[in-house]
Amino acid sequence: MTVTHVSRRAVVSAPSGVDQVALEVSAVTRLLEAEGILDYSGHVSARIPGRDAFAIQIGATSRAEVAPETMLVVDHAGTVVEGEGEPPSELPIHLEILKSRPDVAAVLHSHMELAIAFTMMDGVTLVPMRARASRWKSGIPTHPDPSHIKFKEQGEALAKTLGPHHAALMRAHGLVLVAESARALFMDAVHFKENATAQMQALQAGAKPLPLTGAEIAQIERMEMRDWHIKKLWNYYARKGLKNGVLPREWADALVPSKEMMRRERMVK
Repeated sequence: MTVTHVSRRAVVSAPSGVDQVALEVSAVTRLLEAEGILDYSGHVSARIPGRDAFAIQIGATSRAEVAPETMLVVDHAGTVVEGEGEPPSELPIHLEILKSRPDVAAVLHSHMELAIAFTMMDGVTLVPMRARASRWKSGIPTHPDPSHIKFKEQGEALAKTLGPHHAALMRAHGLVLVAESARALFMDAVHFKENATAQMQALQAGAKPLPLTGAEIAQIERMEMRDWHIKKLWNYYARKGLKNGVLPREWADALVPSKEMMRRERMVK
């Protein structure tokens, strides 16, 4: 895929939301790397509010060192309209999913080894096992193209495989996850790995996995408070990242929820 660049000097002043999105994508990327969900490759994107554009890292930047200044703003034509550098080669993954799914605000592409294993076993499908995996009750399809998604047609095909779902595996390659925000995407990635681990543990024990039933998923969702859980999980991992040096201390004020934000207003929906 050919990526067009526009000089920063030619770009009108960006909306204030750009800085926050760039910071959140940077933080999410670093935290995912710390949790072993990203490594030397993989990437996160998030929409810029009020624009047909999204933030994504410079492809050559270490996932452990991503920062707002190493982020690019890319429009829906694949043009880099802000920032200097080349985006990841698999940019079409993000372009085509974001264009086809207006309900999605953030996309993760990861080469999680545990997830890849479920594309290499005959007769085994990754299914919801743990409570938080009710997120994927509609299914986790597997895309048949194992190669790098570098061209528009490949991105369109992957977006079609994903369809209305919140996750898709990529044969012998990796996965994509989608969510309503960068913070929600981080939470889902953590729970996706937990769920895959639980199913793999059952398989390794020689037992038949018992996925959640429709009735169990309905009961889980009656008690679910997704917005609260996103804040709770983000508060934990952001503070952990700051404490361990994964996130710079100067990012704290913009990332750590206040006590007021952490108040739980209700017990169920």
